[in-house]
Amino acid sequence: MTEGFKHKTVLLDEAVEQLVIDPSGAYFDGTFGRGGHSRLILSCLSSAGALVAVDKDPEAIQEGERLVAADSRFTMVPGSFAGIESIAHSKEILFDGVLLDLGVSSPQLDDVGRGFSFSQNGPLDMRMDSSSGMTAADWINTAGEQEIADVLWQYGEERFSRRMARAIVERRKDTPFTHTLDLADVVAKANPRWEKRIHPATRAFQAIRIFINNELSDLEVLLAALDSVLKPGGRLVVISFHSLEDRLVKRFIQQHEKDPWPEGLPVQGQQFTPRFRRVGKAMKASAEEIAINPRARSAVMRVAEKAR
Repeated sequence: MTEGFKHKTVLLDEAVEQLVIDPSGAYFDGTFGRGGHSRLILSCLSSAGALVAVDKDPEAIQEGERLVAADSRFTMVPGSFAGIESIAHSKEILFDGVLLDLGVSSPQLDDVGRGFSFSQNGPLDMRMDSSSGMTAADWINTAGEQEIADVLWQYGEERFSRRMARAIVERRKDTPFTHTLDLADVVAKANPRWEKRIHPATRAFQAIRIFINNELSDLEVLLAALDSVLKPGGRLVVISFHSLEDRLVKRFIQQHEKDPWPEGLPVQGQQFTPRFRRVGKAMKASAEEIAINPRARSAVMRVAEKAR
C-alpha cells in the first residue's frame, strides 16, 4: 500500500457475514482494493475454500500479489470484475458468492497523483488502471460540448451540466486542462447554486470518473453474467456509494425475483421459478461506523441469492 494512505473497508463484517454461506466454497471479490474484505473472507474459509479477487488498480494488484504469496487459497487477477464469466470458465468453477464494494478507495482519493480529488491539486487522470486508457484530461480537452453535458447529467445527475460543459469548452480554447483544481474551479464557477457541505464540483468529478472507468457498464456486464457464474443458492453482495449503481443492483434484483410468466396466464405456484430472491432489506452503515469513517455515510448494501 502507498505509504501514508490508509483505507477503512466499509460494512466489512456485515458483507462477509452475508457472503460466506459455505466455508469450503469458492468466492469472488470483484473489487480487491487493499484487501479488507478478501482477508476477512479467507479467515472464514476452510482449507478447501478458495477466493478469486480482481482489481484494475496497479497498487491493489501489488497488494493482492503479496496475499497470493501468503495464502494458497487466494488468486489475484488483474482487470475488471466485468471479466467474471471468462474467469469462471477458465478456472472451471462456479462461485458460492460474489462481492462488489463499488466506488473509489481512500488511498485513491487521498493520493493527489491519481487525479480523483477536487480539493487537492494533481494531474487530471482519474483512471483506476493508471497504466492504460484515456485520462480525464485527454477526454475533457477533446470531447464535444454536448458529450460533456451528457456525461455530467447521465453519470452525475448534475442539473447544471449544460452550463458546466459550456464553461469547460470556452476555457479550454485558451489553455487545455491538465490539473484537477483547474477543472474544479471552472466547474464550481459554472454552478450557480452551491449546496451546504457539498463541493460544487462533486457531481461533475464523480460523473467524469464513472465515465472514464466504464464503471456502470462494467456493473451491467457482471450482473448479466451472474446466472452463469453463481451456484444455485449462491449469494450476490453489493455495496454501492452512488445512486446510479444502487439503482442498477436494485432493479436487477426486482426484475429477477418476479414471476417470469406474462400476467394473466394460469400458472401454478410450482411453475413460478424466479432466478434470484432478495435477502433482507438494503443495509446502511451504522452511526458508529460513519463516525469513524465518514465516507461510509453514502454506502448501501444489497444482498440477493440465486434460486436453487
